[in-house]
Amino acid sequence: AYFENEPEPGTPEGDRFEVLVTLVEAYEAKHFPIDLPDPVEAIKFRMEQAGLAPKDLVPAIGRLNRVYEILNHKRPLTLNMIWRLHEKFGIPAESLIRPSKLSAAA
Repeated sequence: AYFENEPEPGTPEGDRFEVLVTLVEAYEAKHFPIDLPDPVEAIKFRMEQAGLAPKDLVPAIGRLNRVYEILNHKRPLTLNMIWRLHEKFGIPAESLIRPSKLSAAA
């Protein structure tokens, strides 16, 4: 119930609220860390969210066959692809710069 109605900042209740939020965030970060997703999974998640098809990624990645190579873990993302995916689709760059799990056939 306490977190349903956020108190006014600068008040004693607001200050207490800020301290509690900070403590909860620190606890969650320590005990329940969330790893960033695999870059391909981040792309697929954004595609699902925005209703995008692989052809919609062509401006950011290149030819359609290159898009499928990326989505199937056959080819790594380049720095230019990462930048364009971030700029055009708002995918967090920190999710895209992680190493992807390339398939054994790559």
